[in-house]
Amino acid sequence: MTQLKEIAQKIEELRALMHQLMNEKEKLTDPELVVLSQKLDDLLNEYDRLINGS
Repeated sequence: MTQLKEIAQKIEELRALMHQLMNEKEKLTDPELVVLSQKLDDLLNEYDRLINGS
């Protein structure tokens, strides 16, 4: 699997997990959700860098 496909798969997995946790947690500022959101942001930035070559 290419690096781009691996990152895309991880992004989808984290998105699904984040949606699940959003339904379970009382607040969107729950530390677990914040950490997950930051990891998702990092992966999205990495994906963007690979796509745009910067």
